[in-house]
Amino acid sequence: MVGRPALDGVRVVDLGWGIAGGYATKLLADAGAEVVKVELPEGDPLRGSSASFAPVGDHSPLFRFLNTTKRGVVLDYRDVEGRDLLLELYGTADLVIERSEPGELEALGVGWDALAERRADATMVSVSNFGRGGPWSQRPANEFTLMAIAGSTATRGQPGRTPFNAGGRIGEWMGGVTAAVAATAALRRARRTGMGDHVDLSLLETITPTCTNVQSLWGSFTGDYDTRALLEVPSVEPTRDGYVGFCVFTGQQWQDFTVLVGHPEWAEDPQLATMGGRIAAGDSIAGAIREWTSARTTEEVVREAILLRIPVAPIGNGANLPEFDQFAQRGVYVPHPGSEFIQPRVPYRNSSHPSVAFRPAPRLGQHTNEVLSELAADPNSSASARKEGTDPSASPDALPLEGVRVVDMTAFWAGPYGALVLATLGADVIHIESVQRPDGMRFGSARTPGDDQWWEHGPTFHHANVGKRSVTLDLTRSEGMDLLHRLIGVSDALVENFSPRVIDQFGLDWDTVHQLNPRLVMVRMPAFGLDGPWRDRVGFAQTMEQVSGMCWLSGYPDTAPQLARGPSDPLAGLHAAYAVISGLHARERTGLGSFVEATMVETALNAAAEQVVEYSATGHLMQREANHHPYACPQGVYACSDGQHIALSVETDRHWDGLLEAVPELELDRVPASAALADRFASRHEFDERLSRWCAQKQAVDVVERLISSGVPAAEVVMSRGGDRNPQVNARGFYEPVEHSLAGTHRFPAMPVRFGRQPDRWFARPAPTLGEHNAEVLGGLLGVDDDELAHLEAAQIIGTRPAFASASPAA
Repeated sequence: MVGRPALDGVRVVDLGWGIAGGYATKLLADAGAEVVKVELPEGDPLRGSSASFAPVGDHSPLFRFLNTTKRGVVLDYRDVEGRDLLLELYGTADLVIERSEPGELEALGVGWDALAERRADATMVSVSNFGRGGPWSQRPANEFTLMAIAGSTATRGQPGRTPFNAGGRIGEWMGGVTAAVAATAALRRARRTGMGDHVDLSLLETITPTCTNVQSLWGSFTGDYDTRALLEVPSVEPTRDGYVGFCVFTGQQWQDFTVLVGHPEWAEDPQLATMGGRIAAGDSIAGAIREWTSARTTEEVVREAILLRIPVAPIGNGANLPEFDQFAQRGVYVPHPGSEFIQPRVPYRNSSHPSVAFRPAPRLGQHTNEVLSELAADPNSSASARKEGTDPSASPDALPLEGVRVVDMTAFWAGPYGALVLATLGADVIHIESVQRPDGMRFGSARTPGDDQWWEHGPTFHHANVGKRSVTLDLTRSEGMDLLHRLIGVSDALVENFSPRVIDQFGLDWDTVHQLNPRLVMVRMPAFGLDGPWRDRVGFAQTMEQVSGMCWLSGYPDTAPQLARGPSDPLAGLHAAYAVISGLHARERTGLGSFVEATMVETALNAAAEQVVEYSATGHLMQREANHHPYACPQGVYACSDGQHIALSVETDRHWDGLLEAVPELELDRVPASAALADRFASRHEFDERLSRWCAQKQAVDVVERLISSGVPAAEVVMSRGGDRNPQVNARGFYEPVEHSLAGTHRFPAMPVRFGRQPDRWFARPAPTLGEHNAEVLGGLLGVDDDELAHLEAAQIIGTRPAFASASPAA
């Protein structure tokens, strides 16, 4: 049965701007929320920004994509009349999403206290660069410098060349979906308790784990903090007609790859079995790979690699993405209503609660009179709270998802990260593995095979599964499947990221699951989709970056595209978490669960949407230029006299004036034809030369302090495993010590949001050892007695050691 959209009836006031604010409220609008975008008379800065510098007026393609289906209002809430009207609008809102500097709205009388006074059950999500509070909360920054501070920029580069940021402002997109998750989670609690909340989201804290592959945790586990940028072997390789991308990390993938490129003897060399060994081998390996791929077309390479189940993808960009057969056949790109360009569809599909049909993005102030007339016609719309439907037993201090049970049938990082978010927000998440096939991320270990229980020392596994319980079930056996069915019957959600063919073999289609538990929300996370010609292809984060366009914008202009280094996994996980929470909202209304397809690649395509919307609207194909970007200039990474690098970025006129004030001796104002961004961008190489010479004579800390004091976003480029040493994140308690029985105590990055009401710590338990909670869950929850548990363990239907280690003595 198809019902109303999941967030139908939810009202949102959007005070955001740019990508993070725009994408957060777009996700809410897509799910049926009524979003009113409130702008100052000068409008969202994104309105006039185009990568092509084409004359787009106040309606740039990227702005239109991000603001699809919203209504637009202009209110100058810096004056009394505008403030009073905004406060009236607050009275109608369930959610307010804002992107101001900390304290800015409070100074104008339209901050959290003003909202709570009018709607006790309303929630405000405040998105800022560093969060509210801490020594850097007012520090000038943008996505470019935040990535440098987090340790992300340092993961990319080549020897003798400056590090470069990932293209496409990925950190902003990550912040947007995180804000949507936090908003819907807080809304769920408000609906149950009648009490809203103020949610504080830090973009730096969002970026730090998600855009660095939690490298700080790897440093803690290994004791090795001295990392450098590396180029994977293989990675993105040239072909006869373009580029192709590989993801070869497991031992089996490497063995298959050696067969693919005609060098099976490589599989016999133990040095080449690891990525580090292949990198150390240098051009003797990488050159032979390039020689093989360069002799073939991209299509030929992809076709041969697929036969061996090697993760592979053509390199996507703004021009070719809509032509890929998987996306064309599945209708991934759709027209922006009333416009000449195409955009990605909503990145997930709920079969029972479809997304709303896209409506055109609003012109500046297009709906001002309409919205104000509605306020005037309904003077009672500002009622203080909606008490109906609240649960008297629900505590306003409980975590938003307390009482929700999730069956987590995911592996590696994308799916587990989504389930991690649910667990951290209070859900009881039960991670399903088997002794025959433990979660593959366990094998990315800080210990070497041969060490006792080495599989319990994987830093990324620990991060993605902290706070969960672990149950092992052999789902190829009827007894294991029966126990899973019983667990599904007492749960609220199921998340899985098996390949579609595996779930089919297990017989866990939606009809079966829905019969087991009509109230359950099921979210499937296939790499490319449940249908289409790429349905059964293998895909990992690197594959998504390669095919989506993220790689296309990352790298030096004279080299092959390079990986963005992992953000696609948490990006997909966050979208899946959002799909679960919005599905739970719909269930509160209908009493029934729903089925959601949250395709991994489509989350990446949404985050890379700018390339397609820009190309289809203006004909401009965005290109990689290392650290140059058409929305900021000067912008770059520069080496200093102490061997460190700094990142600086000039986005606004205020930043430009600050740069001229900070370094008058460089006479930068004499370089461009005018101070306009387009003219500055045309002079970007001259800026680089002058700034490079200047920075080379000074220490990094002195350069940064001089620029920051003049209001210019600037930062030292932190090594990838040094993000946990930042004074801002430590002042805010972002890292929490977690003690594990085998791995010891390490500091884990927590949620990048702070609720006004929450426990002192996010993490109540460490990541589980394999099968640690078999008795607790199967016995305590499902009623399996001790004799049956012993039988199940003897038959290896459950267990606490991988089957390959079952003969080893227990620790």
